[in-house]
Amino acid sequence: MHMLSLQIKDVEVLSCEYGKNTIKFLRLKREGKKHFVKEVEVCTHLRLTSAHDYLDGNNAAVIPTDTIKNIVLVLAKKNGIQTIEQFAIDICKYFMTTFCQVAYVKTYIQEVPWQRLQENGIPHIHSFICVPEGIRFCEAEQCKNGPLVVFAGIKDLKLMKTTQSGFEGFHKSECTTLPERNDRILCGELFCKWSYGECKDFDFDCVWNKVRECVIEAFAGPPDCGVYSPSYQKTVNSIQMLILSRVTLAYPCVRNDLHVSPVSSQVLIPVEAPYGSCTCTLGRKKFLEAQGHVLKEK
Repeated sequence: MHMLSLQIKDVEVLSCEYGKNTIKFLRLKREGKKHFVKEVEVCTHLRLTSAHDYLDGNNAAVIPTDTIKNIVLVLAKKNGIQTIEQFAIDICKYFMTTFCQVAYVKTYIQEVPWQRLQENGIPHIHSFICVPEGIRFCEAEQCKNGPLVVFAGIKDLKLMKTTQSGFEGFHKSECTTLPERNDRILCGELFCKWSYGECKDFDFDCVWNKVRECVIEAFAGPPDCGVYSPSYQKTVNSIQMLILSRVTLAYPCVRNDLHVSPVSSQVLIPVEAPYGSCTCTLGRKKFLEAQGHVLKEK
């Protein structure tokens, strides 16, 4: 039998974690005749204080992934889901306070966009419609003896403007075939993520709705005239600047990905995936400078 020359003592575990992905469920809350729903998908990963399970095959400290799933479901039943951000916080706190062998926990949650049906402005008591107006998601993570940090965001938000978009004055080389345009269609699928920093008492619903409003306003402009976009890079920056000016919480950065399919024609052929991509992370200088001083002190 071939013997490996490399021994366990010759290696060091740099990072190892495991967890349960795609825990999907719907939480139904009944208040008399009126019902409330939250349909979510949860992924929870753990890092243990030792790596004996990897190195020695010793599973004594391992919390089975099936147990992770059951804990998520029990917490949903016991605490409910007021917001996905608060539910992510509940999950992290449970693992950090219940299991001494857990050194790090991270939870990702995304919510199915169910909205209550309305008829003539009257909300229905128990009927809902799934509206593809962007997927709400969040992440929460915590290390042992460290702060609980919360992120939130919007993804799969599809936006389009049929004019007031162009792309001119760009660098040209012998490989350039793209013509300059001062009027084109801009169609994008947006991903926006921001950080709340250390966990505090936030109105997560209010912040998420306000950020989404800022995204739409900065992309589209005033309803009667719109706003011109000289590039989708500038549009991403306009979105970020409006968010940071309107939402006064001191979270450090807003990240935007805008995938675009710019075309210019009367008859258009949609594609499954966008052609271009733009990503930018923007942070408040005061926060970043403060973080720099903290790091220097440490």
